[in-house]
Amino acid sequence: MKPTKFVLNQGTRMAVPENPSYAVKYTIDAFTRDFQKVFGATPKRVGTATADLVFARDETGLTTEPETFSIRFIERSGHTVLVLTGADDLGLIYGIYHLSETILGVDPFWFWADREPTKRGEIEITAVDSESRPHRVRYRGWFVNDEVCLIGWTDTYPPPRPVWETVFETLLRLGGNLVIPGTDLPREADHCEIAAEMGLYLTHHHAEPLGSEMFFRAFPDCDASYERHPELFERLWTEAIMRQRDKKIIWTLGFRGQGDYPFWEVDPQFDTPERRGALITRAVRRQYDLVQSLLPGAPCLTYLYGEISELYRDGYIDFPPGVTKVWSDNGYGRMVSRRHQNHNVRTPSLPRSDESGPHGIYFHATFHDLQASSHLVMMPVSTSLLASELTDAFEAGADTILLVNCGNVRPHVFTLDLIAKIWRGDDGAGQNAAHDFASRYFGSAADRASECLIDLIASAIAYGPHEDDRAGDEFYHHPARVLVGHVMRGESVVCAQALIWATGEMPFKDQVAWFAARSAPAIERFAALERQCERTLSDLEEGEATFFRDLLLFQVRFHRAGATGLAKLCQSINHFLEGQYPQAFVLASQAVWSQEAALRAMTETEHGKWRNFFRADWLTNVRITHYSINALRTFYRQFGDNPDYFLWHKQFLMPESEKKIYLENTHRNPPSDDDLAKRLEHHFQIDQG
Repeated sequence: MKPTKFVLNQGTRMAVPENPSYAVKYTIDAFTRDFQKVFGATPKRVGTATADLVFARDETGLTTEPETFSIRFIERSGHTVLVLTGADDLGLIYGIYHLSETILGVDPFWFWADREPTKRGEIEITAVDSESRPHRVRYRGWFVNDEVCLIGWTDTYPPPRPVWETVFETLLRLGGNLVIPGTDLPREADHCEIAAEMGLYLTHHHAEPLGSEMFFRAFPDCDASYERHPELFERLWTEAIMRQRDKKIIWTLGFRGQGDYPFWEVDPQFDTPERRGALITRAVRRQYDLVQSLLPGAPCLTYLYGEISELYRDGYIDFPPGVTKVWSDNGYGRMVSRRHQNHNVRTPSLPRSDESGPHGIYFHATFHDLQASSHLVMMPVSTSLLASELTDAFEAGADTILLVNCGNVRPHVFTLDLIAKIWRGDDGAGQNAAHDFASRYFGSAADRASECLIDLIASAIAYGPHEDDRAGDEFYHHPARVLVGHVMRGESVVCAQALIWATGEMPFKDQVAWFAARSAPAIERFAALERQCERTLSDLEEGEATFFRDLLLFQVRFHRAGATGLAKLCQSINHFLEGQYPQAFVLASQAVWSQEAALRAMTETEHGKWRNFFRADWLTNVRITHYSINALRTFYRQFGDNPDYFLWHKQFLMPESEKKIYLENTHRNPPSDDDLAKRLEHHFQIDQG
């Protein structure tokens, strides 16, 4: 008789494979940890014949597809046994994490969401056999890029094993199998080894073809020219292949340059598309031949990123057959070429119907571009747009690889969760993404939490004509520092070239007005949303409230502080250009205080295990924005308050009677910037906004 129920409790006995790989052993240990959280005890390890729960590699051929698993329920000696078999190591790993999620209630993002499973005495489920389906995408995973928060989170550099294990475990729980584990970390770092040990395929950053050492690090006295030093480059490529030959690698081919910029920016002889494309073609072919000579049949990819995409589209680059061409979004969720400084042609970034495959996608859940990208906050682009871009790309044939820039993971859980659903085959994931997410994490006030999430995306500043022209956190900071520098260098009569991407070519004063016109209206939108979030927060259970506060309320406050700071800075510059120096000083001070509000919002999320999470905010870099605007307001005091730094106090704040009789030795104590600004703010009745 077929069993109908299966029960887990403290007495559950578990059988595991003999001599498992490290990856499977880690996963079994993670399941044991999850089990202990739920039942207060670990399952007893026994042999297969007496176990209630059996984990095994499939020896029957039932699970024929790679990376799949099956669940079967059998009757043995009067009780039900759950038998989980995996087609291979990854199939078994996914199956174990599936049981952890669906039976024990352990969320894939449990660590990042501060979400522990409910303690139970017993769990009973219906005994229904099942088999997993292959994932929609063959190779799917994360590029841990711009990971400064992960780097600065601990006192150890490079990040220690527990940080990487947490990231890779989350990826595996989501069904991922591919990773670029970090960006340009020291060679002694063990992040690549950890990723490989945990069962993941590895691939490489486009600036580090084949995972090779940067040329300048290996040969600091040579110019990084493949034209002049091909043998040195090839030595590095060969060494990289030999070093990684025992790992599961998708080998990255390419030749862009040292760092994250094209080689022709420092090598002027490559001054035409023909010359650039010819060199890239030759270098990639040589890399491919080296890989295939040492590892015949090894899978390879190449990134059609930025200017490489344009060269390929125009026919200047040829790639070897069978190499997966990976197309990229623009960093804002659209499958078009990315904006590079002020160059933004938005060329479609998908294979044409007549292009041979295979193809893949590099997609950004987070981005860093020194302009308007989302690095510390989630991408403020509609989920329907993100989902449709990915599914359209799959339909165009770009479904062999989906590599997602996951950044620091924690701020981007919502986006990463959505993308993982899509790579698992949920084509409708974008339709009700906010409500599904809110129901899962904020169930005690799911509808209102869902509205907050939707409104957070909708409240973002629209800075351009396209649906994806939506401002993330960097919009408030990099342009602000450009504006400050322009004023302090005395360049306010000329256009700020670094801001043309946003404003177009116009006088500096008009550029200031452009940023003011977009940031000022956003202040009240985010203020209203903050009030909405605070009302929702009060109705959430404690665990839900912690995650809601750290994810949504933090990001709303961060946006509000950023918009306020940028708007106040623009108003300040306008007053300065009109010769209203004390008023400019007050407004700049209000901008400084807004940066301090942003820093407080960050610090408030750094509780418990999150202590120092934002310590290494080096990319958006709120502290440097604070430093810059603080320098500007001090600069303003040179115009009327210098040389004694007491003159504005005397002119605007000192009673008229005192002005006539004061003695310098008792009244000439220069007030601090903050003290003077707060008193002048009251005098001029300038609202903080």
